[in-house]
Amino acid sequence: MENVVVLIVGAGPAGLSIAACLSQLSIPYVILERESCGASLWRNRAYDRLKLHLAKEFCELPHMSYPVDAPTYIPKALFVKYLDDYVERSNIRPKYHTSVEASTYENDTKCWSIVAKDMAKCTTIKFTAKFLVVASGENSAENIPMIPGLQSFSGEIIHSSSYKSRKSYSGKNVLVVGSGNSGMEIAYDLATHGANTSIVI
Repeated sequence: MENVVVLIVGAGPAGLSIAACLSQLSIPYVILERESCGASLWRNRAYDRLKLHLAKEFCELPHMSYPVDAPTYIPKALFVKYLDDYVERSNIRPKYHTSVEASTYENDTKCWSIVAKDMAKCTTIKFTAKFLVVASGENSAENIPMIPGLQSFSGEIIHSSSYKSRKSYSGKNVLVVGSGNSGMEIAYDLATHGANTSIVI
């Protein structure tokens, strides 16, 4: 059993910023991440042309500004580098390949009991924490709705998290379902690079 003051689940931007703020206040914490790296959604599941949708001054993490010469809208590669620099500067050391399996709040002790799995060693780790912060990301799970006829569709079906670039879609008919940030940007990327693109809103 490992006793901690704060246990943070997830080493994306939110989890990292909480860890940095706790460090500034000298509050001990442990940060767990099920993937092999921090900001895994940005590294592994974001499309190539992705940029932050807000100006950089609204997207800085606590205690670290962007470089003065950074563009107004930060591209994916620069944002990932910024996060890496943030981790290094704040001396954040996530426990990678560690997934939280269960958490229970114990009224008697006023603490959280957390069961985690070290995926590399296939071992169980138990934590007791006064505070539990869940920063696992709103986009961590794909959601493809069950549409009648989808299973018999002979074409390619992908979730936006699997889209990387327009290269393999030039000259093809592509339907983008949804008009959120990802849907609109992917539709634009496809349409401006030779795909016959439609979008359903």
